[in-house]
Formats: sequence, structure tokens, C-alpha cells
Amino acid sequence: MLPPEDDDDFNLPDDMALYQKGREILQLTMKITALIEDEEEIHVSLKEFMFQDAALLTVKVAGAEAADLYDLRMENATLIRKAARDLLSHCTSLEMFGFKDVQYFLLLRQAIEEYRLLFIEWVQGFDPWNYVTDSWGLFNPPGVAPNGPGHEE
Repeated sequence: MLPPEDDDDFNLPDDMALYQKGREILQLTMKITALIEDEEEIHVSLKEFMFQDAALLTVKVAGAEAADLYDLRMENATLIRKAARDLLSHCTSLEMFGFKDVQYFLLLRQAIEEYRLLFIEWVQGFDPWNYVTDSWGLFNPPGVAPNGPGHEE
């Protein structure tokens, strides 16, 4: 669902290289998965997973940019990393299960590697001191305890 048009606080990060590369990966994934025939149940299942994972590469960047807080940005970054790695795994699975048009996976793998490099640069730009304490202890800046100052239930 898109945000209301009168919401001036939210803008899609269209000008970000990472976001643009994510859109490119989504379009490429859609073209590749369009080649998957609906006859093989496992292929159809992998097709759905690939689309979901590729979509997360832009959705979670937008969410992280909107959230701005370190802990929320790191949480989104973790989900992005998982989605990108899963997308690569789905390609391997499709190869193993006899998908014929595997030659296009090289393009997707190259695009994901380019995305990975942009991702590293993006994450390094997060401000670790703009945070709310993560009570689970996963996404706190170094030295911040899960139940320390700023802790929210």
C-alpha cells in the first residue's frame, strides 16, 4: 500500500543507487521467473519465493530510510541481506531441479554482487548513535546493553 499523497515526510529513495539496483534486480527476476512454466510444482514455489525476495530489496531499503533509527535500519539491512542470499539460493535450487533457462542466472548473480557492494557502503553510513535500545540485544550500538538507558518494552 502506498502512503497517502499528502504525507510530506515519506519519499521513496528513488535517487539512491542501492534502491535503483534493487529495482533492476526485481525487474530482472520478474523476466527470469516469467520463463518458469507452471507444470513443475517446485519451480512454481521457487518462482514465488524469488519474486518475494527480489521485492524486499527495495521495500526494506525504503523502510530503513524512513525509519532512520540505527536499530530499525540494521533490522531492515539484515532482512535485505537474507533476501539477497535467498535469491541466489533459489537460482541454485532451480538449476538442481531442472530449470532450462539457467543462462540468465549469471545476469542476476552479477546484479546481486553489484547490489552487495552498494549495500556495504549504505550500511556504513548508518548513525549508530541515533537509536532506541533494542531489548533483544541484536541491533544496539557497540557497548549498549539490551536493558540499558533508552530501553523500551
